[in-house]
Amino acid sequence: MCGRYASSRKPEDLVEEFEVDRVDVRIPLEPDYNVAPTKEVYAVLDRVAKDKPKGAAPVRRLATVRWGLVPSWAKDPSIGSRMINARVETLADKPAFRRAFAKRRCLLPADGYYEWYPTQQQNRSGKPVKQPFFIRPRDGGVLAMAGLYEIWRNKAVDEDADDAFLWTVTVITTAAEDDLGRIHDRMPMLVEPDRYSSWLDPSVDGYDELSRQLVPAAPGRLEAYPVSTDVNNVANNGPELTAAVAAVAEGGAEGLFEV
Repeated sequence: MCGRYASSRKPEDLVEEFEVDRVDVRIPLEPDYNVAPTKEVYAVLDRVAKDKPKGAAPVRRLATVRWGLVPSWAKDPSIGSRMINARVETLADKPAFRRAFAKRRCLLPADGYYEWYPTQQQNRSGKPVKQPFFIRPRDGGVLAMAGLYEIWRNKAVDEDADDAFLWTVTVITTAAEDDLGRIHDRMPMLVEPDRYSSWLDPSVDGYDELSRQLVPAAPGRLEAYPVSTDVNNVANNGPELTAAVAAVAEGGAEGLFEV
């Protein structure tokens, strides 16, 4: 699964990277090197404005959303904490994701993401000590994770209230490539730049057509290296969390990847 990631780009950088036409961000988010579920994150999406006629062209937007998908039919938003990932293999079947996959797709910009490798070393409870790894594009570019978004109506307040509509997202995951699979068997599904438009276009539908827009990372495109266990605590933040460190001594993770 993808349960933590880093996102430090400024809105203006994302506007250029993803050719955004409209910025729906009231207050820019601070750089976050320990993005956790239920936090606010940036999402790129194509959507037709409410005041536009049916059939109008969608507009590429940068929006602030909450990580943890809340389906429109949910009774309350607490379900979102369990909907941070959506397996690509079952997108068309799961009721929580089926409608969003058909019409509400997005991109979630990231510097990289974290995964934990269970070492041979044990803690006091007898459980394996887990070594965190940071996984990022080898060229330092932006990682465009494939996602889905939903809009949940809070019926406890008036429609014009600030909290009347909750925008939430989930990260689509797939089986990890051979190298990364040694750390964890799942990884975020990525969208390449030449497929941004077709993935985001709400008029594109059909499982086969949409699935062609999603591709695992090309071998060698991503690099992984051990980082501090400080990332385990969501209260910790800062660029130092993505800095390479020595793996846990005698933990079975040394040499797994070269730093």
